[in-house]
Amino acid sequence: METTAHDSSYSWMRLALSLGLAIVGNIGMWAVVVVLPAMQDEFGINRADATYPYICTMLGFAAGNLLLGRAVDRWGITPVLAAAALASAIGFAGSALISSLFALSILHLALGLGASASFGPLIADISQWFQRRRGIAVAIAASGNYVSGAVWPPIIVWIMDGGDWRSAYLFLAAAILLIVGPGAFLLRRRIDAVSTARATAEAASRFFEIGLSPRALQALLALAGLGCCVAMSMPQVHIVALCMDRGFGAAAGAEMLSLMLAGGVASRLISGGLADRIGGLKTLLAGSVLQMAALCLFLIEGGLTSLYLVSLIFGLSQGGIVPSYAIIVREYMPPKEAGRRVGVVMSATILGMALGGWLSGWLYDLSGSYALAIWNGVLWNLMNIAIVLTILVRSGPSPRVAPA
Repeated sequence: METTAHDSSYSWMRLALSLGLAIVGNIGMWAVVVVLPAMQDEFGINRADATYPYICTMLGFAAGNLLLGRAVDRWGITPVLAAAALASAIGFAGSALISSLFALSILHLALGLGASASFGPLIADISQWFQRRRGIAVAIAASGNYVSGAVWPPIIVWIMDGGDWRSAYLFLAAAILLIVGPGAFLLRRRIDAVSTARATAEAASRFFEIGLSPRALQALLALAGLGCCVAMSMPQVHIVALCMDRGFGAAAGAEMLSLMLAGGVASRLISGGLADRIGGLKTLLAGSVLQMAALCLFLIEGGLTSLYLVSLIFGLSQGGIVPSYAIIVREYMPPKEAGRRVGVVMSATILGMALGGWLSGWLYDLSGSYALAIWNGVLWNLMNIAIVLTILVRSGPSPRVAPA
């Protein structure tokens, strides 16, 4: 058998570079969560309306994962990341200089589009370079999104203490432009034809076990992703606002978001290793069940310490869910379609975050508390579990890759 580039020393070095770029490139997804209460106060709007910039960020993020995933399949990750860095910088800088809520929301579309390249497209790219250890590699690359969310919120709050959210946005624009733009050119190398052919053959041999067309499998995964992320969005989007409602302050909320996402990083790494052993479908099911159980804990109105603990538990429960979708796609789909297929499923998860973020705000305005929003998330999570169980029942043994 011919030697492939999979799981090579270069693969691991490329993974390290991708992780670093993802930590910076994903800032756009989390910054708006931290500044949401400040925007609400400045514009004098209710909680649901204050989520409009976040919704636009997620819509741009979803569109970017879909469109830029196709671009990665055709041109590679370097031009996609470079263009995305410019879009993010424009989104941040433009938002800092605008005074209209409508224009601010539109600019967040560009911000989300730019951030998207550091998620699904980057994950699809790194998945090409691994076969035997693809699960852990995808998990590490996807962790860049959560590390970004753990590292940057306290920095943004610190900048806001000395200025305002607009000052923080200008700083982030410069950081992305100066780091992600030049860093993209370190990933110019493309995977070779021999490695692609081998990965294609292995994916084809597994696909017949599942008994679904590629389009049907992709649609079910997208619907499952929508459901799980409507549930996931309630704590991730509204944790700062929830803390302020309970009298704990924005700084505590930012710390809880960081703690939640730090737990998510650990969860992603554990889930990636688990997926290499039992397959992506079973890993996804386990994460979905744990997320639903952890979401219910937010119904308990305890003290500050208990809310910190619940935030950590939630992060540890759900971090491995989204990377599992990419792993499943790569287990059953051809590598030449990785960017497109992963992009579709990731877009659905992001749309779920946008829908869930707005629904939680609307239900809060309707009821005056987040309890109804939490139960709404539980119902969507149940739909996700039902879909994953349906696919799992139809599939054969868990995909495993023997050492080369």
